[in-house]
Amino acid sequence: MREKVQENASSNAVYGLGLIGAAIYFISTATSFWLGVLGFLKAIVWPVFLVYEAFKSLGA
Repeated sequence: MREKVQENASSNAVYGLGLIGAAIYFISTATSFWLGVLGFLKAIVWPVFLVYEAFKSLGA
């Protein structure tokens, strides 16, 4: 069990930093409170946007 936890530690750190960065970006570009809330929700699912854009650019 301990080995499995350590294997996932780096990916969790990358996701956490990405979450913080995305939240700062989306909230700073919001023009109202509710757009800020929507920005935070977008920050939680930012990998979805990344994969979508990657597939779109690859033509898949």
